[in-house]
Amino acid sequence: MYRRIHEAIIQSPPIDDFDIFKELKDQNFFESQESIIALCTHLQELMKTIEDLDENQLKNELFKVLQISLWGNKCDLSLSGGKTISQKINLINSLEDLKPFILVNDMEHLWSLLSNCKKKRGKASITRVDIVLDNSGFELVTDLVLADLLLSSKLATEIHFYGKTIPWFVSDTTLHDFNWIIEQLKHSNHKWVSKCGVDWENHIKMGRWVYLDHMFWTLPHEFSAMPQVAPDLYATLQKAHLILFKGDLNYRKLTGDRRWEFTIPFHEALNGFHPAPVCSIRTLKAEVQVGLQPGQGEQLTASVPNWLTVGKYGVFQFDGPL
Repeated sequence: MYRRIHEAIIQSPPIDDFDIFKELKDQNFFESQESIIALCTHLQELMKTIEDLDENQLKNELFKVLQISLWGNKCDLSLSGGKTISQKINLINSLEDLKPFILVNDMEHLWSLLSNCKKKRGKASITRVDIVLDNSGFELVTDLVLADLLLSSKLATEIHFYGKTIPWFVSDTTLHDFNWIIEQLKHSNHKWVSKCGVDWENHIKMGRWVYLDHMFWTLPHEFSAMPQVAPDLYATLQKAHLILFKGDLNYRKLTGDRRWEFTIPFHEALNGFHPAPVCSIRTLKAEVQVGLQPGQGEQLTASVPNWLTVGKYGVFQFDGPL
């Protein structure tokens, strides 16, 4: 439906760039200002000492920002039927309380991969992390903070972001959303928020951050069909050292949206989709979940019947060689 509407709109100036969801996305961003200020302040304070952190300290900071990116995925307007879900609490202060709700936690694998890339990297070589984005608004800010930390810590030298070519699933990120949020941050009257916006704009100008879109992300195919349906996109992803897939819909497409047994390994559920090491960062909002321990899903069903769809639980699920 969205594609058909888009086909009509692009032939109808001056509404050829109209986004029916823009007002809702903007509202989510503006209502999350306190959390955005706290997050940007945390990042800028961290930048002052980033080069002096030892390995353990850097790993802890990476894990914090990864968890913030995970729980930022709760702010999903499609889950709420379009009603605004803003982030009004400081997530940084809530991470310890939220840890028990991470059902699969492969952050150590991410650290091992990225830290090994950093150690082995020559002066001229790059480490590229790709982030397949989900929601605009507060969640996008958390993803940009993660990307900045990866660059500043030299765990990565280049970040590629993938968004949607057209407005999609209410709050999904488009190129306009990506640029709009950086512009909003840059013109903030809070010094650390503004500094983030200026820094991130500079990353784009210098080619350290690259935004890409592709129509495949809005097609009905599961990702295992990508080599046949969009071989150019698959070839691009193969050049990454790590691909982070944000959000529930990406998880559903990674796993083919099948009714898998909870204990089926993530690697198997990917059905041959292995362009590079991948990690799903997702809060659960649909009835598909793999890679759990025996009995884990059944215990959750008994205690929290709607655990698969309520957005209360999250996963970091990794697949790939280390």
